[in-house]
Amino acid sequence: MPDKTITLFVPANPQASLPADGEDFVLQAIEEKFGVQVELLSAPSGAAYAAELEAKLLANDPPDMWIEQSEDLGATLALYGVLADLGPYVSPASMPNYFKYWVTENELKQYRIHNRFSRAPLPYDKNSYRSYYIRQDWLDALGLKLPSNYEEYIEVLHAFTYDDPDGNKLQDTYGFSVSGNSNSLTTDWPEYGLHGLVYPAYMSKDKLIDMESDLRMQAVVEDILKVVDAGVVDRDWFLNAGSAHVEKAIKGKIGIVFGQTAEFALDANPGSLQSLSRAYNPEANWVPFNPLGREPLGTIPSPGAPFVFSKKVVDKAPVKAKQIIAILDWLGSEEGFLLTHYGLEGKHYTRSGNTITLLNNSGPTVDSGDLDWLSIWRFFTPETPMALGLQIIDPRLTERDKQIREFLAQMPARPKLGVTLSPPIGIDVGAFRTRQNELLKKLLFYDKSGARWPEYHADLMNNYYGNEIIANFEQQVREAAQ
Repeated sequence: MPDKTITLFVPANPQASLPADGEDFVLQAIEEKFGVQVELLSAPSGAAYAAELEAKLLANDPPDMWIEQSEDLGATLALYGVLADLGPYVSPASMPNYFKYWVTENELKQYRIHNRFSRAPLPYDKNSYRSYYIRQDWLDALGLKLPSNYEEYIEVLHAFTYDDPDGNKLQDTYGFSVSGNSNSLTTDWPEYGLHGLVYPAYMSKDKLIDMESDLRMQAVVEDILKVVDAGVVDRDWFLNAGSAHVEKAIKGKIGIVFGQTAEFALDANPGSLQSLSRAYNPEANWVPFNPLGREPLGTIPSPGAPFVFSKKVVDKAPVKAKQIIAILDWLGSEEGFLLTHYGLEGKHYTRSGNTITLLNNSGPTVDSGDLDWLSIWRFFTPETPMALGLQIIDPRLTERDKQIREFLAQMPARPKLGVTLSPPIGIDVGAFRTRQNELLKKLLFYDKSGARWPEYHADLMNNYYGNEIIANFEQQVREAAQ
C-alpha cells in the first residue's frame, strides 16, 4: 500500500461490503475533492473489530484513523503514547460542519485525557429509541389488551407461554427472551426499570446510579428469577448468542423482545423484526409498548465512541492529519451526509429545498444489495437528517411505521449525562465489569436468590476499584454540567 494512502478503520455491519472502486461513488467523490487516495477498512463491530485493531497495533501497522470502541475509549492507548494529540487539528476553524451540526466545544472538552485531546467524539444521535415490542396479533387472538404496567405485562407473559397464542395447539412459545451470550444478565430485562435502574446510568441527588452495579440489583435478580422459574421466559435465554432471541421472535417463538433502533420493527426496513416475521406469518404485527407505563427506559444519549489518530502516522506525516480532518468534516456536511446516507441526487433521491424525497432504491433502511454498502461510509454520522435541517420523505414508510415513530418520539427519558463515562487512568473497568457479571451469574444460577448481593456488591466496590470508578464517573458528569 503506498505510504501516501490514507487508511480509515471503522466498525461495520458484517453483511455490508464495499463495492469495487469504480462503483464506490463516495470514495470517488472524496478522492477527487481532496486529491488523496483513501482505503476504508472495516470489521464487524464488537469483538471482531477489537481483535483486528489489536492485531494492527501489535504489528506496528496502525490505521491512520480509527473508531475507538474499548471500555476506556482509548484512555490506555493515549497513556502509552499510541494516539496523536488532536489539539492542533480539531477546531471550529478546521471542522466547521462538525461543530455547527453535531458536537459542541464543551462536549469535546470532556474527551480530554491529562489535558490533551487524544480523541474526539463521533457525531451522535441525540434521540433514544429504546422500547419493548409485542405481538399485537397474539394479543388479539387471546382477547388481551396491550399491557400498560408491569402486572399486566406478567399476565401477558403467562398467556403467551401457556395459552397457545399462535393457535397451533402446541406449547412452543414463550413470553419473553434476551441473549445472555453465556456471560451476562444483559440490560434488556424490564425488571431493571421496575426498580428504577435506567440504561446506562443517571444522576440522582448528585450521585451516579450505575444500572448494573447498584444495590437495587438484589431486587432485580429476585424478580427475574420469578419469571424464569414461572417458565414464561425462553429457557435458553442465557445461552442465546448475538441476536438469537430476535431470530426466535422472527420465527414466531417469542412474543416480546426489546429493541433500541429507530428501524427495529418498521415495514420500510426489509431486515426489520416486522418484515422478517411476516415471511413466516403474514399476520405478524409487532408494536412498541412500555411495560412500565410512563417510566423511562433510558437516558437521553450522550456522546459515545471517539475517533482517534495514530501518533506514529501523524508524527511522520502531519499533513495526513489535516487531510483526514477535512474528509471527516466533509462527511458531516450536508453534501457528505446526503451522499453517504441516500446516494446520488436524481438517481436515488430528489430534492426540493430542504425536502429530500427518497426513491425506491435508496435510504438507510434499504437492504436491496444496491446501496447497503453505504452503511460503512455512514460511520461518521447518525441517521438524523434534522440535525442539518433536512426533511426526509420516504414513500416506503407505512402508516404503521409512522405510528411507531410517533410512539418512540414520545417515550420518556431521563436527562442525559452529558459525557461518555470512562474510568480513571490505570484502572481496568473491564475487570470490574467481568467480576460484576460473575457475581450476578452466581446469584442467578448458584444462589438462585438475590439475597447475597449486598455482600457481593461490597466485594465488587472495594476489591475491584468500583468505588474509584463510580467516583470518577460522577466527577466527569459534574464537569460536563459546568
